[in-house]
Amino acid sequence: MSSLKKSEDWDLIIKSHTTLFDLKLKDLWNYRDLLFLFVKRDFISFYKQTILGPLWFFIQPIFTTIVFSFVFGNLAGISTDGLPKYLFYLTGITSWAYFSDCLTKTSTVFKDNANIFGKVYFPRLIMPLSIVVSNLVRFGVQLLLLIFMMVYFYFNPIQHTSFEVTKAIFLFPLLVLMMAMLGLGLGLIITAITAKYKDLTFLVTFGVQLLMYGTTVIYPLSYAQKKGYGWIAEKNPMTGIIEAFRYAFLGKGEFTVWSLGYSALVTIIILFLGIITFNKTEKTFVDTI
Repeated sequence: MSSLKKSEDWDLIIKSHTTLFDLKLKDLWNYRDLLFLFVKRDFISFYKQTILGPLWFFIQPIFTTIVFSFVFGNLAGISTDGLPKYLFYLTGITSWAYFSDCLTKTSTVFKDNANIFGKVYFPRLIMPLSIVVSNLVRFGVQLLLLIFMMVYFYFNPIQHTSFEVTKAIFLFPLLVLMMAMLGLGLGLIITAITAKYKDLTFLVTFGVQLLMYGTTVIYPLSYAQKKGYGWIAEKNPMTGIIEAFRYAFLGKGEFTVWSLGYSALVTIIILFLGIITFNKTEKTFVDTI
């Protein structure tokens, strides 16, 4: 018996029963190399058999912006707060795409990785975290597209509409972090539910599309307030984030400290509930998946 190592000498101890609030944050740091391997895997596997590859990062927001400008800007005549339609919609699409990608891809993490989870141990939270990190690549490319469009409209002599980058641009890292946390938190809650009720998976994409119309992606908050529906959009935590994002880059938007504070508070609560729910479900999901 003396030759056996004491429990405190082991690098890793796997316990059958842990508390609900045991988030294994130390294990996440120890497995950080695995996190980056998953990020690399997600990026390569998604575009490996595509003809255009990463060019889809540019194509998708460009075509979506054109469609939104024609349908909502020209046909519906929805205000863009005096901003060029392409810039207005592109800012909303860029921020919303990152949030929605984090949410939808995280929402199926149990189902998509059941084989891996059932064979080898690693902190399960690494898998959804890798999705959030890998989506940053796409977000960064689309952000470059937005900056290119801003430069074009700034030096275009035909375009008389002005915009300005405000001091709120320094909040940009915080806004990205909030989008990631909110998408991650909601995705963790949904994946915990769909691990048992698989038919709810079909509602996720539809639900995210509906949620977009409750956010200021295709209309400014000022327009919704004039129509009497501003209070609905204000309840959505993504509204405060997108309005701050648009104000930071274009100088237009209903940006206040209170709205951003509300979004931050809701985001923290949702992320906390998501991690707790995920932590509880991962203990038994192999038996139900």
